[in-house]
Amino acid sequence: MSQKTAASADNQYVEAGGVRYAYRRFGKPGRTPLLCLQHFTGTLDNWDPAIVDAHAADREVILFENAGVGRSGGTVPSNIAGMAEHVLHFVDALALSKVHILGYSLGGFLAQEIAISRPGLIGRLILSGSAPEGGAGAGMDRPELLAIYTDAAILPPDKLKRLFFPATPAGLESADGFLARLATRTAEADLAPDPAVASSQLQAMISWANWQGDVGAKLEKITQPVLVTNGNNDTMIPTANTFTLATYLPNATLIIYPNAGHGALFQYAADYASHTRTFLAVD
Repeated sequence: MSQKTAASADNQYVEAGGVRYAYRRFGKPGRTPLLCLQHFTGTLDNWDPAIVDAHAADREVILFENAGVGRSGGTVPSNIAGMAEHVLHFVDALALSKVHILGYSLGGFLAQEIAISRPGLIGRLILSGSAPEGGAGAGMDRPELLAIYTDAAILPPDKLKRLFFPATPAGLESADGFLARLATRTAEADLAPDPAVASSQLQAMISWANWQGDVGAKLEKITQPVLVTNGNNDTMIPTANTFTLATYLPNATLIIYPNAGHGALFQYAADYASHTRTFLAVD
């Protein structure tokens, strides 16, 4: 298993609660595994090899595909709690007693829910480009974003460029590098998400953003060490939400990457991998 990489790791499947979940598992056994939860409409193929392969040198990395996405069965829940419940079904099916979680964007919403509902499962959390429940703009339903999501004339790689990277020479160069790394996959590819995935996930994210509860009181329930990261100008899930997370999480470390947006982790992949590996190095 340790010889596999993001490019060569097999698609694997496990069934729980009547749903067959797709995942990839690779890396060095022995330490607490890192469970990776993906962004809006993202699949197993959207994880940056520069990040997950770096972590695989330290520990097992588990890339999870939620219900209704890519090669996983079932249907996409229209709420975050339902998506988080699927993660827990999957974790139980693999008999994992403890994990670290890297939750990117939408995946960070799920990570927060899991940390509260089953705190004993979580060692450490990494929340990148994410937001608390009730976070302003976290629904990603602004007209300028919807125009990109729904424009069939824009190819998926170009959508990633526009949404994740700044339109600067350095940003565009980073975008090309990221896309080139994704293209190194040699084993069986994932399936593209069905159009219904975006609709259900967006509905869940809008409901998350519109929550009217006490944001600080909820975040104070997450007592695990948390690394919170983002770019300084995230136009998808506004960077202000990252500062909110860092303010109210009781045990948070904050990293903001300069001249970057939602895809800061990909734009600064080597730095991000170094920072996140250091954060998890305690075990």
